[in-house]
This record gives sequence, structure tokens and C-alpha cells, in this order.
Amino acid sequence: MKTLHWITAAAGLAAFGVMLNADGTKIANLVSGKGAFIDAKELKPGTFRKITASDLPKPFDTDSNRNTKLADRPNGAVPGAPQGFKVELFMEGLKNPRQIRMAPNGDFFLTETNAGELKVIRTANGKPQQVETFATGLKGVFGINFYPPGPNPQWVYAGNTASVVRFPYKNGDMKSSGPAQVIIPELPTGGHSTRDIVFSTAAKQMLVAVGSGSNVDDPDTHPGEKNRADILEYTPEGKFVRVYAAGIRNPVGLGVNPITGEVWCSVNERDALGDNLVPDYITHVEPGAFYGWPWYYIGGHQDPRHEGKHPELKDKVTVPDILVGPHQASLGLTFYDGTQFPAEYRGDLFAAEHGSWNRANPSGHEVVRVPLEKGHPSGVFEDFLTFSGPDGAWGRPVGVVTGKDGSLYVTDDGTKIIWRVSYVGK
Repeated sequence: MKTLHWITAAAGLAAFGVMLNADGTKIANLVSGKGAFIDAKELKPGTFRKITASDLPKPFDTDSNRNTKLADRPNGAVPGAPQGFKVELFMEGLKNPRQIRMAPNGDFFLTETNAGELKVIRTANGKPQQVETFATGLKGVFGINFYPPGPNPQWVYAGNTASVVRFPYKNGDMKSSGPAQVIIPELPTGGHSTRDIVFSTAAKQMLVAVGSGSNVDDPDTHPGEKNRADILEYTPEGKFVRVYAAGIRNPVGLGVNPITGEVWCSVNERDALGDNLVPDYITHVEPGAFYGWPWYYIGGHQDPRHEGKHPELKDKVTVPDILVGPHQASLGLTFYDGTQFPAEYRGDLFAAEHGSWNRANPSGHEVVRVPLEKGHPSGVFEDFLTFSGPDGAWGRPVGVVTGKDGSLYVTDDGTKIIWRVSYVGK
């Protein structure tokens, strides 16, 4: 059994609760309940939190706020991390670094979304050694993945807002050897624009994340929401198979747990119900699951803007595995499969929380760690990397990936930097 090293949050931060491991042993004192709803400025690396459906406030308990201010990064500042971890600047001067994934040979593939570019970064000793532009002319490109899964992919897939394309690839290529092949020619446009891509471990399913076109428009009366707020399943050749899971307002980051083979996603929930509603979430996703959007949220909580709609669905709403802070904008995720971090981190999930806009005081602006026991969560998450200083939040993490060297690499489109996180000891 994995041994988790839990710590106690600072006095006065929130209420404490006792958490039990899968075998019934006590593993934690942690921040839980309503006290776990905290601002970015209160984040302390190494603090664990748990939010449950019973902790949610009522709709409109507070006004809906707009706050998009991002502080300047203090000179020389790096994200905060738990004791024993070192954070250093890996690469700067990028245009709009978003999703990042590692090719089997260790190269990083990076989407520069606004520029419409797919870049390749080759590393040595934790430093970038060579950077090339693999492809250009992509429209709103975000998702990246390699097919077939395994050590010798033949294609690099890229998720544009309106399409999925692929490029021929063999290990070590830093420029595409051929033009883009259009695999999915028409995806819905407008509203949420990121299109992440993953393949099942058996290489038979291609899953594409398509967020909603709106905050809470009713698909019954808004045809533009068809096949949106969904994870869609296709064959790797682009044939539509089914809606894999539905009612997921904006499933930005996708991943496949290498231990269980389960599909996971990180989700931006709806806005304008108050500062602490609705929590964003990270969850594994079963085929056919329904997460409530737009009529319900976090189980059978009905959105008051759709009062009385679809009562037959109330008891069919899946409650997500991990509720993170409201409006945090949970984006890219990775499963830690390296050996550079201590043993208790192996197999855990890390996810980037881009940061809020619909909150009086910012939330998010961090990377969270979700401890997993044999691939399964307890609902607890850790504030792992924090991007705040005396003047407020200054960074916006997007993508996170485990490198060949076992370090964690995080893209930050607030500072246009990629950060490297390694373990150096107590």
C-alpha cells in the first residue's frame, strides 16, 4: 500500500477532519468542509483539502463577480512547492504555451495555440537543447497525442477547435514529414475552444473533449449545444462512434490512467452562481456517464436557472471523484509514472488549475496533486505548486507532463514559461 505523507494546515486556515486510507488506517489531518474553499493567496504548498457535495453553498449566496487581474511575476519568482522539491525555469519567451505531452523518445510536443503552431522540444540534463516547429497553420490547436500508443507511434494527432488532424511521425522527428491529414473535419465551434485527444490503451478508441458553447444554455432550445459538453468517441480513423460521456460543461484535459486504463478528465464547471459555486472537478469517466450540465451539478443539485427541467435525470447524475475549488479552471493533467519523485508519488495525478475569473478573490493559479491508491482516489487533493506572491496571483498553469527524467514540467501561459519540478530531498 502506498504510504501518503500528510501534513496539517496552518492554524486558522480552516476546519480539520480525519481521513482514512482504503485499509481503514488514519492517514491525515486535512482541511475539509466549507473551510476548504480558499483564495489563491491563502494556498500553502503541501496542504491537503477535501470538498464534498454536502459542502456546497446555496446558489447566489454571494454575488457573481468578475476579476481577471493578474499580477506581474515578481523578479526571479518561481512557483511555491512542498519541502524537498525544486522549481526552476525550464524555458521562457514562448508565445502561448498550452498543452504539452511527451513522445516515446522523450521529446516534448507543445501547442502554441494563438500562433497555430506545434513545437518540439528536445532536452538533455533537464535543459532544452533543441527547439523546432513541427507544424504551422493550425487553428486553435490544443490537444496532442501519439498513435498507436506505445513505443513506436506512426502519427501525431492535433486537436484544432473545429477539427482533428494528424501528421506522419516516427520517433525523433522534429518536423512533420508530410501534410496534415484531416481525421475529423467538423467539430462544433464557438464558446469553449479546447479539443484534447486521448487513445484507449487498446488503441481502438479515440476520445475528443468538446466543451459547451455557453455557460448554461439549454440544449432543448439551443441546437448549437448538440454534441457539446461531451466527451465524444471516434475510431482512430475519425469515424464517429458515440457520445462517450455527457453533461460535462468543459472537459478540457483528458488522460488515461496507466494502472486502470480508465479515462480521466478535468472540468470547468458553470459560472454566475456565486463565488463558491460550482466547484470544478477532476474525475474518472465511465462510458455512458452523465454529469448534469446544464440542468444539474455535482449530483442532484438543480441549477435554479433551469428550475423544474428534466426531473427524470436528477438521480442519474454522476458525482465527480475530486471537487477542487470553484472557478479554478482545471486544465491539463498527467499521471506520474516517473521514479525521480519519492515512491509515494508514483501513480498519482497532477492537474493544472489555470485560475479564476468569476470570483471576487482569485482561486486556482496552482497545480494540484491527487493521491491515488492503485489508481483510485479518496476525494483528497494537495496544493502542490502555487503561483501567487505579495501582489496576488501571477501565473496561469495549463499543461502538465511527466518527463523522461522523472521531473514534472508545467506550461504557464500567464508568464509564457515552462517550469521544471524535481525532487532534491528534505
